[in-house]
Amino acid sequence: MSISSAMNAGVAGLAANSSRLGTISDNIANASTFGYKRAETEFNSMVVSGGTGLYTAGGVRASTQRAIAQDGAIVTTSNPLDLAMTGSGMLPVTSINDVANGGQPSLLMTRTGSFKPDAQGILRTESGLVLMGWPTDANGATALVSRDTSSALQPIRIEANRPVSDPTTQISLGANLPATATLPGASGAPLPLRIEYFGNLGTSESLDITFTPDTTNPGGMSNSWLVEIRDSASANAVISSVQVTFDDSQGAGGGIASVTTVSGDPYDPLTGSIPLDVGGGDMQLFIGMPGGTTGLKQLAASFAPSNITKNGSPVGQLVTVEVDAQGHLKATYDTGFVKTLYKIPVVDVPNPNGLEPIEGQAFKTSTKSGAFFLWDAGDGPTGAIAGYAREASTTDIAQELTHLITTQRAYSSNAKIIQTVDEMLQETTNIKR
Repeated sequence: MSISSAMNAGVAGLAANSSRLGTISDNIANASTFGYKRAETEFNSMVVSGGTGLYTAGGVRASTQRAIAQDGAIVTTSNPLDLAMTGSGMLPVTSINDVANGGQPSLLMTRTGSFKPDAQGILRTESGLVLMGWPTDANGATALVSRDTSSALQPIRIEANRPVSDPTTQISLGANLPATATLPGASGAPLPLRIEYFGNLGTSESLDITFTPDTTNPGGMSNSWLVEIRDSASANAVISSVQVTFDDSQGAGGGIASVTTVSGDPYDPLTGSIPLDVGGGDMQLFIGMPGGTTGLKQLAASFAPSNITKNGSPVGQLVTVEVDAQGHLKATYDTGFVKTLYKIPVVDVPNPNGLEPIEGQAFKTSTKSGAFFLWDAGDGPTGAIAGYAREASTTDIAQELTHLITTQRAYSSNAKIIQTVDEMLQETTNIKR
């Protein structure tokens, strides 16, 4: 009977608009929730097929989904570990419960989070999401890992009270050697130079370098120097010595012409460095390349060590931790040493709107979303990672209030249909009194 189908359609309309009212209320309630993705309700008509004669109302069916692919505005903050995505993709996270239980944690993902180290140094949000990343080696590089599995990801742990040292592995030496000291009548006294470096345990060591001029050329300046290098960590033994000859031509006067190894590892003319075996390991001492413009020079001026640079630092304490746009989590220490601890990838799926939402503005994969892939931040289809930032809610209050008005009107109209059908049925029963 058509009047009965009208009743059913009205009831279906009430249920559909009730569902839409639920998504609207959820959106408005989370208008200030960072990382919230607004929910949407779509109506689909239900058609009851029939032949000629009375029309049978089918009603309406409501379906809801979250607009996960919609990006929210980026809001700057003062916390360096407030992270947000500036393009597509998500941050890899897991549950604090999975970390506490041990084993391989399940992969979740989120668009933004305010991460802080807890009592165990684990970077997590207040809702219990733990940031994940690949650990790096001493040079800040990551091992070769599979990008379609999360097995190599580890919960990021920051050891705030652990001191760290940075051993010196490279020294660049720039100095001018006086050309007149190689004259046959010169004194031939060696010129000393001490360069401090840092050992594997943060100890202060030194390279004692002596430049001894060759004064045996009776025809004038020999332009040749014996360079001897001693290491304090090796009982001041000579660990390397080379004979450096300088160019005195018009075009390249003062530059290195040739370097001959006397003892120790051979000088490399392609890099301009002398490999050194110091007490703590290997080190590269750059003195310059033949025909180059940097490193050692020989001009008619006084001895001047003018440009000496090195890496390494003494023992330092952690000052701050930040994440750059490429996902490198870097720790800065009070000695100025900056060390890369982790590499944070970006998770991407074929259909972000198909992800399954869970509490805390996190998501997990589903059959609708497709399998995930771990990209380098800013590479492929993914965006970069922004520190000192949060992603705002995608709720538009004005739009939601407009939807609220139309939903209220639609609900009232469907209720009016039910009331009208009730009155018509009452009239039918009143035919026979």
